[in-house]
Amino acid sequence: MPIVKSSIDVNAPLDVLYNTAKDIEAFPEFMSDVKSVEILERKPDGTVSSWVGIVKEFATTIKWVEDDTWDDEAKTCVFKLVKGDYSKYSGVWTFTDLGGGKSRFESEIEVEYDVPMIGALIKGLIAKKMKENVDGMLKAIKEKIEQ
Repeated sequence: MPIVKSSIDVNAPLDVLYNTAKDIEAFPEFMSDVKSVEILERKPDGTVSSWVGIVKEFATTIKWVEDDTWDDEAKTCVFKLVKGDYSKYSGVWTFTDLGGGKSRFESEIEVEYDVPMIGALIKGLIAKKMKENVDGMLKAIKEKIEQ
């Protein structure tokens, strides 16, 4: 199971970064590979959300439901797959104050997507695509905040 790690520094205070990332329903407005995010349940410490991602290279979508636990004090989000097209999908987002009005967004995701009858070659491609998507997500959030 590939683990995809990425981070980006943002020219914004920690609370601005954290709150922008926490507003997952807005992601389709500024992320081209996210078709939709719908909150299915709001909990005191998070949400259960339904996602539809766009995979342009395969002209298809990937759908999943995840359970997000947001820790406003620690500035983290731990998420895990409830159901969907992924075999495994879980991870953590960590937000850090760098001082001077700057902050860091770190993402670590463990992902597995089994495609019957295709094998290991496509799994490597999917891991690469997931890394590109995570990098793109972090960059999109940075650009939204810094614009």
